[in-house]
Amino acid sequence: MVDTFPMDAAIQFLVAIVATISFGVTFRVPARHYLPCGLTGAVGWLVYIVCLQVFAMSAPVATLVAALPLTACARFFAVRHKAPITLFLLCGIFPLVPGAGIYYTAYYFLRNDRALFVNRGVETLKIAVALALGITLVCSIPRKRPHP
Repeated sequence: MVDTFPMDAAIQFLVAIVATISFGVTFRVPARHYLPCGLTGAVGWLVYIVCLQVFAMSAPVATLVAALPLTACARFFAVRHKAPITLFLLCGIFPLVPGAGIYYTAYYFLRNDRALFVNRGVETLKIAVALALGITLVCSIPRKRPHP
């Protein structure tokens, strides 16, 4: 059997670029920043799927690992394009935000299914905390500034 993961990963990388750029368009990111935003989101997504499928990590751990290079890319592009890091970071985390988890948590809550509500809610909270922790870890590293 032929391993299709490299081709699947390449397709997902391209789709993540398009999705992240689309998110940027929706939130009126300046056009000159579309590609860096797209690449930031795609890098995070690629690391996430590699962590899940190749290294069999859990979703929260994969999200934490993916948030590290994603935030590093956002920082790089912020300096390179002389723009706020939040511009690249907010668009870049779009593929990793646990939207389906939030939806299903609310859904199970409204259906009064406590077991599934708690299960899905805890998993979603872990992913959200992992994302925030990954961003915090990279942003807390001091940036080397050139001396005048």
